[in-house]
Amino acid sequence: MLDSKDYTKMTLEELAEEEKKMKSQRVMMAVFIGFLIGIAVYSAVNRGFILPVILLIVAFLLGRRNSQTMKDLQAEITRRKNGH
Repeated sequence: MLDSKDYTKMTLEELAEEEKKMKSQRVMMAVFIGFLIGIAVYSAVNRGFILPVILLIVAFLLGRRNSQTMKDLQAEITRRKNGH
């Protein structure tokens, strides 16, 4: 998840397998982001301001990176299937 792969060098079968793997990790990522948001809300109510802001930024960045990776992968699969 943290490594960036060059999808242009992968075969269509490898891309399909990577997409399948990422889709299975989607629930785990959503739970983790929800956990971070929960801690941020709890911390905002009970302790202060800095920790919730940091946790919300981290959750946003993780979600955004995961979403962008999935879009890149699906775009490459679409490009390959269309023959470009």
